[in-house]
Formats: sequence, structure tokens, C-alpha cells
Amino acid sequence: MSHQLTLREIHKATHDTYHLIFDRPEDFTFEPGQAIEMKLLKDGWRDEGRPFTPVSLPGEGTLEFVIKSYPSHDGVTEQIAGLSAGDKVEINGPFGDMRDRGPGVFIAGGAGITPMIALLRKRLRDEGNLSGSTLVFSNKTEADIIWRDKLSAMPGLTVAYTVTEEKGETVPQRHLNRDYLRQFIEPGMLCYLCGPPPMMDAVQAELDALGVDPGDLVADDWT
Repeated sequence: MSHQLTLREIHKATHDTYHLIFDRPEDFTFEPGQAIEMKLLKDGWRDEGRPFTPVSLPGEGTLEFVIKSYPSHDGVTEQIAGLSAGDKVEINGPFGDMRDRGPGVFIAGGAGITPMIALLRKRLRDEGNLSGSTLVFSNKTEADIIWRDKLSAMPGLTVAYTVTEEKGETVPQRHLNRDYLRQFIEPGMLCYLCGPPPMMDAVQAELDALGVDPGDLVADDWT
């Protein structure tokens, strides 16, 4: 089922990501971690749908997204930076298999953090704290880390940030290889994974090498 939404607010979350806030239609339901297809209702873009994951929870009155804008792509995400309150979008869905299966290790790359935000917020709401869960969040630079303060403040959550393109002032420059990941992961642990496809392929191979059973991996590339 499709719904037309009017943008209520838009704020910068980082230098190139935007926090979009809409009123949630009463008949729109989804599971935390699932994605929707969004189309911009403006000339030239009405047929260009892209998948994004709400960071808000189903019972909340707003439907919220954190979307990374890629000016060099000349696509929907590039247009996000130019949106303003009052602009309209169409959404369809939800879809995707990213669902809460319990505490575990949440591994995210870049904008792949968005389903993790939804899942962690859901677990925090249900359990009161995130004890037993770890977030491993990789970005190109420290400036790219989405909602760092909010994630770091989640009660009980262990958070490990890494950067790949330059040495960070407060974050180690590390790739998510098995030597790094083994400090967080043991066979039998539940792992969640989301990020750019090349990152997901590489990390999944490292998780296999660390003995993570495919049945203990919750992975999706809708961001």
C-alpha cells in the first residue's frame, strides 16, 4: 500500500546526512529494521524509488529517516539535500528481513546504521537496557559517524567505532577483518550486518572464518 507524506522537518545529522521527520499515517505498519521505498513527488523524480529504513518505531506518531546524500550520484539521495518542510513524498512497503532476534553484535557500515538504530531502539524500549549487545560501526572518517552521541548514550550498549580512510582523533583506523572482529564475536553469537554490498560481502566472509553459523546472521542491504 502506498502513502503520501508531507515533510514536517529536515535537519542535518552529519555533514552529508539528513534527518527527515514526517507524520506517520495511522494505517502504516512495519517492523523495526524493515525498509520502505520512497519516491520524491517532484518533477523528474516521481518514478525514482529508493529503499530507506525508518529510524522511528511503529508505535510513534512520526515516521523518521536518516538519509545520506550523495551529490556525485545525481540521483534521489542527491535530491534529499534540497528538500524542505512541505515537500511531499510517496512511500511503499515495508519489505526486508532485518528483524529483531535478540541481543547480539550489530555490525554497520556507513548508512547501514539505520536499521541498527531501529533495532536497538526497539530492544531498548522492550528491555529497558541493551546489556549483552555490542555495536561495531565503521565509517570512512569520524565526521561521517551518524548519531554518535545518541548511540553512545544508549544504556548498556557497548559501542566500538572505527574509520577506514584516515586516522581518527578518537576512533581507531581499522578494517572489519577477523583480527579486529574476533574480540567481539564467538561462535553461537547472533550477528546483525548492514552496509554497502562490498562491505557486507567482506565482513560476511570474515564472520564465516570466525565460525559464525549462517543461521545466526541477520543481514540486509536496504539502507
